[in-house]
Order: sequence, then C-alpha cells, then structure tokens
Amino acid sequence: MKLQKVRIEILSGSRAGTVIPILFNPEQYTMDRANTFKSTAVPGLGSELIQFVNGNSTVLTMDLFLEDSFDAASLNMNQAQDELAEGVLNMLVLTRMKLLNSLLEIDRTLHAPPTVRFVWGPLRFDAVVEKITTKATIFHSDGLPKRATLSVSFREYRSIARQLEEPRRESADKTKRRQVDAAESLWLIAEHEYGDSRAWRHIAEQSDVDDPRALKPGDWLQVPPLEDGDGLRRAR
Repeated sequence: MKLQKVRIEILSGSRAGTVIPILFNPEQYTMDRANTFKSTAVPGLGSELIQFVNGNSTVLTMDLFLEDSFDAASLNMNQAQDELAEGVLNMLVLTRMKLLNSLLEIDRTLHAPPTVRFVWGPLRFDAVVEKITTKATIFHSDGLPKRATLSVSFREYRSIARQLEEPRRESADKTKRRQVDAAESLWLIAEHEYGDSRAWRHIAEQSDVDDPRALKPGDWLQVPPLEDGDGLRRAR
C-alpha cells in the first residue's frame, strides 16, 4: 500500500485552516518524552528522596526533504503552463522553506506562533513548531536552492482543560501530604486533586489554613479524600 502524504495543518491564528502538504514523506521520525523529578537529600538516608514534579511535553523530530519537483495541486498553483517560467520553478524549494519557517513566526492575532497538527496516516500530533534547521545542498545556477533538508522539532501542545481531563483525576484514597509549588493557589490544587476548584475548603480545613491567599511555595498541605453522604470515597 502507498503511504499517505504528510501534511501540516495550521490550527490557530490568522492562517487557521491552512494545510501545508509535504511532497516527500520523511524516512523516519523520533518521539521523545520525559518526566522531571526533584531529588531531596535527607540526613541519615542512604539515597535522596525522589519526588515527581511534572511531565514534559512530547517532542516529535524528523527531517523533511525538499527538492524542485513541481506538483500544481499541492502547491495550489493554477497558472497556465506557459507561465511556469524557469525562474518560478527554481523558487519552489525556497518557497517551501519560507512557508515552513513561517510557522516559527509570531501570529498577529495570537501574539505567539500558531499551533499546528502534524498528520501522517493514523498519527495526529498537535504541537507548536519549536525549531527548524535548514540545510541546502544543491543549487541552481542563480544560487537558489534546488535541494534542501529541514530538521524540524514539534513540541506537543495540550490546553490546560485537556490536561486536567486526560487522565481523568480522582480523589485520593487516603489523606496525603502535598507541597505547594511556585505560582500555585489552593483553588488550583483542588482542581488538580479533585477536578473541582470549589473543594479547596476540604484541604484548608485539613491543613489548618486560615487564609488561603497566604500560602507560600514550600508550604505543606494535607489533602484528604472526598466522601459522599454515605461515607464512601467519591471519585470524580
């Protein structure tokens, strides 16, 4: 079976809905994902304590190959054949290079680069373009690139709402201790632990917090399980 062609769909900003077709599928791609952990040295223990901090976004990397091969449909060019002068054909690689690199530019409506979707067969990867390295290898007589390879890095993009829903969060089975991180509030912690920011009072009562606004990074909280009217643990 013939592999479907790769395409990049722009999801946001002034060019939302634009599709950038890739004429040559990459030979391979790499997906990297990692977690961040904090190590804390405790006197008297044989090794430090390891505490999970957060997960990092998945990074998809690949090399995209560009060469002067005319494809009127994919390039959205409707000019008559006699208009396709040599100078136009010689600019196809340069045009695609500029189009792909424009995904790094700040969109005037977003004040940030747009989010995109990399599509190849069953793979759907929502991301922002983090880095593009361009290497031109063969040139026309006028100096315009005839062949180029673009090393592209896509960093996965997931909204806060989506991250709170996937995976679906549940109340803890038992009371646990939790340290406050920078820029966290009691409301955000309740949303993270229970899926309901209004449940902050349960944490405040368990932790003897009189003023939620006085929390500081490094403070410790007691996070109790939520129970329904029958005394059973209520999961979200």
